[in-house]
Amino acid sequence: MRAAVGDEIVINTVTLDQPPRRGEVLEVLGVEDMSHYRVRWQDGHESILYPGPDSIVVPRAEARRGT
Repeated sequence: MRAAVGDEIVINTVTLDQPPRRGEVLEVLGVEDMSHYRVRWQDGHESILYPGPDSIVVPRAEARRGT
């Protein structure tokens, strides 16, 4: 998974039947093979994300179109 600043990250989870968690990439950290991200989530919290298999990237242009 590779994201850029402004991209949306979606974490699809089935825990407690919650909707996917969505956030915007604020900063790309680490190196290309070991990237992690500073993300601002929809609830206003920020955290560092080490993406796993349930994480997907929605490129900035698609996120703005609402797809």
